[in-house]
Amino acid sequence: MSRPRIVIVGAGFAGFHAAKTLSWVSRGRADIVLVNPTDYFLYVPLLPEVATGILEPRRLTVALADALPEVQLVLGEVDGLDLDERSVSYEDPAGHAGSVSYDRLVIAAGSVNKLLPIPGVAEHAHGFRGIPEAVFLRDHLIQQIELADATDDQDARDALCTFVVVGAGYTGTEVAAHGVLFTELLKKRRPRLRDQQMRWMLLDIADRVLPELDQRLSRTADKVLRKRGVEVRMGLSVEEAKRGSVRLTNQTEVPTNSLIWCVGVRPDPVVEGLGLKTEKGRLVVDEYLNVPGHPDVFACGDAAAVPDLTRPGEVTPMTAQHAERQGRRAAHNVAASFGTGERKPYVHKDLGFVVDLGGVDAAANPLQVPLGGLPAKAVTRGYHLLSMPGNRIRTATEWLFDAMLSRQSTHLGLIPAVDVPLETASPERVRRHL
Repeated sequence: MSRPRIVIVGAGFAGFHAAKTLSWVSRGRADIVLVNPTDYFLYVPLLPEVATGILEPRRLTVALADALPEVQLVLGEVDGLDLDERSVSYEDPAGHAGSVSYDRLVIAAGSVNKLLPIPGVAEHAHGFRGIPEAVFLRDHLIQQIELADATDDQDARDALCTFVVVGAGYTGTEVAAHGVLFTELLKKRRPRLRDQQMRWMLLDIADRVLPELDQRLSRTADKVLRKRGVEVRMGLSVEEAKRGSVRLTNQTEVPTNSLIWCVGVRPDPVVEGLGLKTEKGRLVVDEYLNVPGHPDVFACGDAAAVPDLTRPGEVTPMTAQHAERQGRRAAHNVAASFGTGERKPYVHKDLGFVVDLGGVDAAANPLQVPLGGLPAKAVTRGYHLLSMPGNRIRTATEWLFDAMLSRQSTHLGLIPAVDVPLETASPERVRRHL
């Protein structure tokens, strides 16, 4: 009997852990192919610390070749899945088309920025899903403060020092919390800006920050943000974005050059082309992570609507915690399909959540115990170190350096705004416009 070929689409939390688990479970009895646009796994939760100069970008990456030596990596952006022909088509970084056939397929394509039909947003806002966007934002924040320091026009200076974050979920809350501390740090180094306000706004149509979390965590985050001077404006969003300003839904015009889009995510567009049943854009699967009618196809993570057996009638939320565990369960169920082990349904209860608010602040509820301040910070950083598949010592060392040394604030200008458009299926890749 020939060895089955298992193709995994995507190396995010779900795909990476599916590949790692499958390579261990199969013990050489299967050929595993991983198709991904980059050669690394990205630990997304710490991106705000890259954007504010705490961590270097490589600390968040784990080389797939090092972590998955038994897995064949195919560099490419998947642009088609043919379930009848059992093939995956892709475009490699050089622009060449390719395809790979499979006996089993694991769709772990993840998610991309959620776009809303708001005039000007696609042209003037920037998302926050990958390293290019985080590096761009870091340079952008530094440059805005440098430009403000160089001008005597107070109106221009106010606009340069105004930053609008849309979306008060995990990402938006952490970006605003870290961002206001970073710009205040930059301000202190420039005497001409001594009396200048660093204005940060956090907008969301929800009635509170972190609406998906326990209200106690929401209150902790809200209190920290407001104490730092962030304008937390709930029930409010952007109605139109223009060059140099945004108009809010209450008709207020806010002069700014910085619109940071953290509204949320949507499943990777490759799922839409399958013509299969979806739920809010996510591919419908059963409790075994199988696509109905296609026993050789599995899906997990943000791209899949996985039934939540702990809450009948609902699907699991799009979180890294679920994606990682679904990837592992998918691997075991794939292995069971060719005679190794036993397939089981996906069942998982939340172990709690952590939100890093910068400085010595955080909000966490490990095992449903609400924490704030330093205890929450310790839990949050401990959780991240345990969850990262690599670079733990390097990351902990940089946290130590940040606590002891002055943070660097060099504007390198490596990634221009045109190379990180909001509307992209692969935010982890730089889009060069020649």
